Amino acid sequence: MSVVWLTGATIIDGTGADPIESCAVAVEDGRISALGGTPPAGAEVLDCTGLTITPGLIDAHVHFGGSSDLAPSLRRQISVAELAADMFATCASTLDGGFTTVRDCGGIDGGLAGVVASGKIPGPRIIQCGPIQCQTGGHGHLAAEWEPTSDWSDHDIPGLRCMSLLSDGPHEMRKNVRETFRRGADFLKLCVTGGVVSTHDKLTDTQFTVDEIEVAVEEANARGTYVTVHAHNNEGIRNAVTAGAKCVEHGSGIDDETAKLMAEHDVALVPTLAVVQALSDSAASAGLPESISARIGQMMQGQIDGLLAARNAGVRVGLGSDLIGTDQTGRGMELVLRAKVETPMDALVSATRINADILGIADEVGTIEVGKFADLVAFRGNPLTDPSIFADRERIALVIQSGRVVKDGR
Repeated sequence: MSVVWLTGATIIDGTGADPIESCAVAVEDGRISALGGTPPAGAEVLDCTGLTITPGLIDAHVHFGGSSDLAPSLRRQISVAELAADMFATCASTLDGGFTTVRDCGGIDGGLAGVVASGKIPGPRIIQCGPIQCQTGGHGHLAAEWEPTSDWSDHDIPGLRCMSLLSDGPHEMRKNVRETFRRGADFLKLCVTGGVVSTHDKLTDTQFTVDEIEVAVEEANARGTYVTVHAHNNEGIRNAVTAGAKCVEHGSGIDDETAKLMAEHDVALVPTLAVVQALSDSAASAGLPESISARIGQMMQGQIDGLLAARNAGVRVGLGSDLIGTDQTGRGMELVLRAKVETPMDALVSATRINADILGIADEVGTIEVGKFADLVAFRGNPLTDPSIFADRERIALVIQSGRVVKDGR
């Protein structure tokens, strides 16, 4: 395979180092083969003069299984064909927006990840946990209030979507997480507190006992992977850290004591600000009742406070959007919001190097280094000086995934 050279761009390599002006990048067999230098005579060249190249962005918290209006999709008011079409469209739009890798935190079955990996539909590299693990009546159990719990599994669409599995007690947890791994999950996600998009709980509720969480951790460890937890209060987070979970999603209101505990146990945090903004603007856009806005309350500031406490304690802080509904094109807004809390460079490093580390794929992606996959995004302008660029699709000029050009709007 011939070497392709990208020339003339400013390179921000994702490590946190200063940008490098007009640095050439050579790509061969899907990987970065050289940084710097001059293309030889006759080489294939992509002229990127005036562009800024970063590593392919990583969203560490997506829900491709929630790509349709959520409530109708769980009431059999949307056909399986439309559900699949919405998921495929979300996969394509995510890649088009510069996100070359995602971690799906609950809802898809292994079939979606497989069909994207096969190249049959465009989309990012998908690392997924299959169904969410939740307790009866807990966050993730999204049935209507009148629906018998015994009917919940009837919503599963094998090979496409399974929103959650219900466990009450360590024995059921062990059975369900083993089933989840059988279906091809790469890691596990548990809900250990109530949530915003919930039917039967409050944000202050804690869910699952330490014993139940420990079973999931034991099974994950046996397969060389990890448990992450949805959590919106400190008690739930401390239970999960004590039980051995390695990542916390959302982390609203993390206090200094909890942040210190997370740092001591090398537990990462993935804040999700974009979904809070989106639901505050319009819950209906995700197919949810506007009354859900009342549950959001101080969620944005709570996540910001938790993020800053975690940073101060030395916790690895990644980045996720958590968007749901038919329009998930706003993933770049997560970097824009984070750049207002920290620096644009902090936001970018969280969305690249740190996310790759959290996902366990830092040897392959997340930074622009020789030997890694050529996952690259070229922006018109410099997002470090104008972070709004991250959310402006018209300013994404080029997207390359594993050395293959998947978008070229130069």
